[in-house]
Amino acid sequence: MTVFPIDKFEGLQTPFYYYDMLLLEETLSTLRNEAQKYDFHIHYAIKANANDRILHRICQYDFGVDCVSGYEMEKALEVGFPADGIFFAGVGKSDWEIELGLNHDIACFNVESLAELEVIHQLAEKVGRKAKVAFRINPNVRANTHHYITTGLDENKFGIGLSELEKVISRMQQMKFIQFEGIHFHIGSQITELDSFKELCLRINELQDWFIAKHLFPKIINVGGGLGVDYEDPDSHPIPDFSAYFKIFKEFLETKPGQEVHFELGRSVVAQCGNLISRVLYVKEGAKKRFAILDAGMTDLIRPALYQAQHRIDNISGFNGDKVRYDVVGPICESSDCFGKALDLPEMKRGNIVAIRSAGAYGEVMVSNYNLRKTPDVYFSDTI
Repeated sequence: MTVFPIDKFEGLQTPFYYYDMLLLEETLSTLRNEAQKYDFHIHYAIKANANDRILHRICQYDFGVDCVSGYEMEKALEVGFPADGIFFAGVGKSDWEIELGLNHDIACFNVESLAELEVIHQLAEKVGRKAKVAFRINPNVRANTHHYITTGLDENKFGIGLSELEKVISRMQQMKFIQFEGIHFHIGSQITELDSFKELCLRINELQDWFIAKHLFPKIINVGGGLGVDYEDPDSHPIPDFSAYFKIFKEFLETKPGQEVHFELGRSVVAQCGNLISRVLYVKEGAKKRFAILDAGMTDLIRPALYQAQHRIDNISGFNGDKVRYDVVGPICESSDCFGKALDLPEMKRGNIVAIRSAGAYGEVMVSNYNLRKTPDVYFSDTI
């Protein structure tokens, strides 16, 4: 459970991000211990949170890293992640990003189309170095999550469709500067129904048998990530159930001798340790609603506006009186700038300090300067 040093918050300018480093440490330790039970390989999905201090701590656990841009690769290398632990995914890799990966001899390019494979081969031939690749396959498995973060259906832009595999394999076998490493999947994000992962395992079993029948041995089975977190009650479930998650793959994924199972986890690693701290500017009595207007807005945390995501909101100023119903909103000139509607919260007053919870993933990393707003400061529990 995150403890907020409210006395220290009083003198700080809001909004700001606050990271519970003890919780991050406990999460990383649990993740490593549970993965080691099955010799699973973990790559941190840097898109979830690229804060330098967070990255340095994750790097010390000897995890690899999952990147979706050249800029993320540069950051990972700068922080100290080894190149041989970098997987580079993304449906639109530019030439300079591919060249960066080739020059550093990264572990794997997760290839998403035949067109991309052709470009990677051309650039690899140019520098005289084989590109190690895994094919990201769209398995048409439903993730039962928000449609913006569902990535494994036929209608999604990600991955190679099952009907295209034969053509891609045939072309790859003619390429001298491509080294086949394995197969890659990612069906979506914030998945809380573990049966979706069971279905993924069963589909992978079928596909890897298909590859082996083609005399292609997938040394790497990259199952992606997607494990969800508890946004409603983060104090009761501060660390995701990595044990149950990994057990699904151990039980249902049929691995062959010599294969490695890799995961790309982001949200489940960092979401619960991060909080957006804000102040109440005004309580406004509208014609039909009561509004608690904060100094934090969608520029500081865009998930509610973009995904209709619901984060727990706590008044941490110590007021525990009767609950009042509020729409909790920000100051941005958009009606979508709303953190929650019809929330029953302890009575809000001007100056109260509020914590918007579970904001460690896709929070700070998606901050914008719309309305020319200042980027929020960042504080850590062990240095504040």
